Amino acid sequence: MRDLVIQSHRGPYRVRFGTAFEGLDALGPRAMVIVDTRVADLYADRLAGPMAASSTLRIEATELNKSLERMPEYVLHLLDHGLRRDCTLVAVGGGIIQDIVCFIAATVMRGLPWTFYPTTLLAQADSCIGSKSSINVGPFKNQLGTFTPPTDILVSTDVLDTLDEADLRSGLGEVIKVHVVSGGDDVRALARDYSRLATDRPLVRHYIRRSLEIKQVRIEADEFDTGVRLVLNYGHTFGHAIESATHYAVPHGIAVTIGMDFANFVSWKFGLLDRSTFEFLHELLAANCGAFATVPIPDGAFFDALARDKKHSGSVLSLVLLRGPGDVFLDRYPNDDRFRDICREFLAELPAQAAGRPVA
Repeated sequence: MRDLVIQSHRGPYRVRFGTAFEGLDALGPRAMVIVDTRVADLYADRLAGPMAASSTLRIEATELNKSLERMPEYVLHLLDHGLRRDCTLVAVGGGIIQDIVCFIAATVMRGLPWTFYPTTLLAQADSCIGSKSSINVGPFKNQLGTFTPPTDILVSTDVLDTLDEADLRSGLGEVIKVHVVSGGDDVRALARDYSRLATDRPLVRHYIRRSLEIKQVRIEADEFDTGVRLVLNYGHTFGHAIESATHYAVPHGIAVTIGMDFANFVSWKFGLLDRSTFEFLHELLAANCGAFATVPIPDGAFFDALARDKKHSGSVLSLVLLRGPGDVFLDRYPNDDRFRDICREFLAELPAQAAGRPVA
C-alpha cells in the first residue's frame, strides 16, 4: 500500500504502511522511545532492542498519565538519560502515548522531532495525522495542547491482532465518524462491511487508508482547527462529556460512537435530520457500542462536563450536528431547558436502545 504524504505547517510528513515496528531498531542511539507498557509486554521479543535501552520510558496508557501533573516526571527521565536537541522522540502506542509524546516534543527545548508507531486502530485510522496533542489538567480533559506533526508514521495492522474488543470498537467509532462526515456513499459502504471488520485484515487496511484520506482533505485545508476541520469534532462534544461523567469507564472511541448517536438524536429532535436517516445511522452506531451503552451516565455529571467543554462560550454550546451524511456542520445553540430535556430523553433511552428496542 503506497504512502500517504500529509502537508503541514512544518512541511510534509509520511504515513507508511508496513510490518510491525519496521525500522525501529535502525533509528540509532539518538532516538528515545516512549512506549505503552502493555505494548512493551505484548511485543517483548520484537521490542527487545529498544527495551534494553535505559532511556526508554514505559508509560501505562491511562487518562491520568496524560495529565499535565505527570509531565515533569517524563521530562526528567528523558533529560537524565541524555535528551538533547539532536534527539528524536519515538512514540509506540495508541492515542494517549501519542498525546504525551507530541506534547513533550512541542515544548521541551522549544521543539524536538518525533515519530509515531500507532498500535491501536483508533490511532492508525484517525489520530496519527492532524498534528494535535491534548493533555488533561486536573478534572479538565484535553485543555492543553499543540499542533506538532510527527516526521514519520508507520501503520501496521499486524499489531491489531492483540487488541481487545473494546479497543477495536473504539477505533471503529472514529472510522464511522469520518465516513459519516464524508457522505452517503462512504457510510453505506462501511455499514455493509461493518460485520467483517473484526476479522478481515485487508478490509481493515482499506478502511484505515480511506479514513485517513477523508481526514487528510480537511486537515490540510484547516490544520489549526478554525474552519472546515471543526466538523471532525462530530460526536466528540457529547463523547467527551460521557467519558468524564463515567470516569472513563467508556473508552474514547466508543464514547464518540454514543456521542454521534447523541448528536444525531439532537439533530432529529431539532428538526434537522429525518427519522429514517437517524434510524439508519443509529443501527450502525448501536452495533458498535455493544455493552458499553448500558454503562450508567449520570445526567448531573454529564451536564457539568458538557459545560466545561473548551469550545463553548458561557451558556451557548458549540455543537456539531447533521442534516445527513456529508452534511455535518457546526453551529451554536443555547444550553436551555429544551436542549437539556432532549439530552435527558436520550440518556434515559440509551439502555433500552442497547437491548435492541427501538427509539421512541
